[in-house]
Amino acid sequence: MNFKELRESKEIRQRLLAEKLGVKQGTISMWETGRSVPKTTDLPKIAKVLNVPVEQVLACFTKDDESEHKGEAV
Repeated sequence: MNFKELRESKEIRQRLLAEKLGVKQGTISMWETGRSVPKTTDLPKIAKVLNVPVEQVLACFTKDDESEHKGEAV
């Protein structure tokens, strides 16, 4: 699940999430489009607002190295 899907699954708009985190709405948009990622210190805040474990938020921004190598001889 990507960050946008996670946010939408919690039925929270970008603007409200931004307000609760003390960031601009454009920042949320950049996280969702992959143009930037949240600071490590913001992950617990995001998790709290979305009521999910920090690991679930982190997974939205972490590449799965294993999936990058599927089908390749390693």
